[in-house]
Amino acid sequence: MTRAGVTPERLVRAGVELADEVGFDGVTVSALARRFDVKVPSLYSHVRNSQDLKTRITLYALEELADRSAAALAGRAGRDALIALGTVYRDYAHAHPGRYAAARMRLDPRTAATSAGPRHSQLMRAILLGYRLDSTDQVHAVRLIGSTFHGYISLELAGGFDHSDPGPQESWERIMDALDALLRNWPTRQPPEGPS
Repeated sequence: MTRAGVTPERLVRAGVELADEVGFDGVTVSALARRFDVKVPSLYSHVRNSQDLKTRITLYALEELADRSAAALAGRAGRDALIALGTVYRDYAHAHPGRYAAARMRLDPRTAATSAGPRHSQLMRAILLGYRLDSTDQVHAVRLIGSTFHGYISLELAGGFDHSDPGPQESWERIMDALDALLRNWPTRQPPEGPS
């Protein structure tokens, strides 16, 4: 029997907080049992195992990040929207590194389809409406934006830009300018030349 007050929602919330404290990889059912001062088996009526717990934390992080992104994008388009979205992702990663790592976890296709993951793609596509890209180029652009945001943020969180000038904020701003310029001047694909 679980201790009074332990619910699936409280477990996930505690898991989210633990992820930010010790890193997403350090989140286990055992670690949460210690936090709630209960025996590990008592939590298995709420979560199947550590993987189930991590999936729930991932779903929580994806939803939270999508909500923040949608709020930041409201009424914005083009460059302003691009910068707003990038800022939300970067600020979220710095404030909640464990949750940010959770949001990057690969979900099984069925779970992914019902998660907030597709909302992130829709938000990126909404930004691209201001850049007038066709649907195929939008796919490429979404991948470019995601790679740029997550690549930069991952390197920054790992300390890759410490002790160098200019500072990471200046580089981030220049990268956002460059990304905007690229999206405004998206290269057209020339059809392959056939034999003469």
